[in-house]
Amino acid sequence: MRVSRVYTDQPLSAHSELALDERNSHYLLRVLRLKSGDALILFNGDGHEYEAVLEQAGKKSARVRIGEQSAPRRESALHVELGQGVARGERMDFALQKSVELGVAAITPLWTQRAQVRMDARRQEKRLGHWRGVVQSACEQSGRVRLPALDAPRDLGDWLARPFDGLRLVLAPEATQTLDSLPAPARVQVLIGPEGGLDASEIQAATSHGFQPVRLGPRVLRTETAALTAIAAVQLLWGDLGAQSSGD
Repeated sequence: MRVSRVYTDQPLSAHSELALDERNSHYLLRVLRLKSGDALILFNGDGHEYEAVLEQAGKKSARVRIGEQSAPRRESALHVELGQGVARGERMDFALQKSVELGVAAITPLWTQRAQVRMDARRQEKRLGHWRGVVQSACEQSGRVRLPALDAPRDLGDWLARPFDGLRLVLAPEATQTLDSLPAPARVQVLIGPEGGLDASEIQAATSHGFQPVRLGPRVLRTETAALTAIAAVQLLWGDLGAQSSGD
């Protein structure tokens, strides 16, 4: 039976006891339906995992006994940042989830000209909270021990102007350059448009900030497929999906 793996933002230390917060207590007791004596794994993004046992299961609170600490090597040595055009509902969730599973280090949702989603400040904050949950769940499922940074949505122009020391890529169906023609980087930034893609002026703005247009084969990909494919491709060529792989 698979041991449940749970993220918490509480401090963790080996050989200690911890009263979990209300959210995690509810998840363990009401969703996973764990009982006293059941084993689980905790992590909080500090690069470690902590073996634990559910010590006390009350009606609304859970207390765990933490055992050994370990530092599994599951984080990619290739630093990948994703700039993802804000997409609708499940498409955005899918892009975030799969990019986390593939080892992305940072994600910035981007407002672009063809974005089909508009949000006021209140809805944007609510959506950002939802996206954080998607990222955390993807880390729980994939075994990651560090949470990718997730920025609040920002305008594309602001994101392009941020300095980045590494290879910058923008997907463009009309581009002739392919990933395998580029030298291997230690850091890579990938720009993906929303539904409908980036318009010509946005691609031009990206290239003026050092982004290299590349194509991923002869077909036009949906925004969520493009994110998945691009990150998988760079991880296969230069990261931990290829023959040369390492982690921290």
